[in-house]
Amino acid sequence: MRIGDLATATDSSPRALRHYEQAGLITAERTANGYRSYPPGTVTRVRNIRYLVDAGLTLEDVRVFLPCLDGDLAAAPPSAKALGVARARLTVLERRIAAQTAARDALAAALAVAEGGAGAGGTRGAGSPGD
Repeated sequence: MRIGDLATATDSSPRALRHYEQAGLITAERTANGYRSYPPGTVTRVRNIRYLVDAGLTLEDVRVFLPCLDGDLAAAPPSAKALGVARARLTVLERRIAAQTAARDALAAALAVAEGGAGAGGTRGAGSPGD
């Protein structure tokens, strides 16, 4: 199967597939004319990679799941190592969300003060936005 066919079958871009290949998650043989040729089972593997990436894992995280990427990932019993990677990634995501929430709240508070001050007859310095 050529890269375009694999991309279509997995709703992926050829660029993403080349990236997965470079990361060592999928492999291809080269035909005589230099085209990549993927075995049919690569469709399942790419779908599983995309499932894990969409869940928030990095490609480095996905490496832990290599032994089960060619089967029904959802039905396979998770290993302790895989669960550990997923928990660690969840912690990272939760920290990022908390930081973004704090930044949003600070910006919203600053806007409320700025807009409240201007609407209540407050003064703005020269060069303030809206002048």
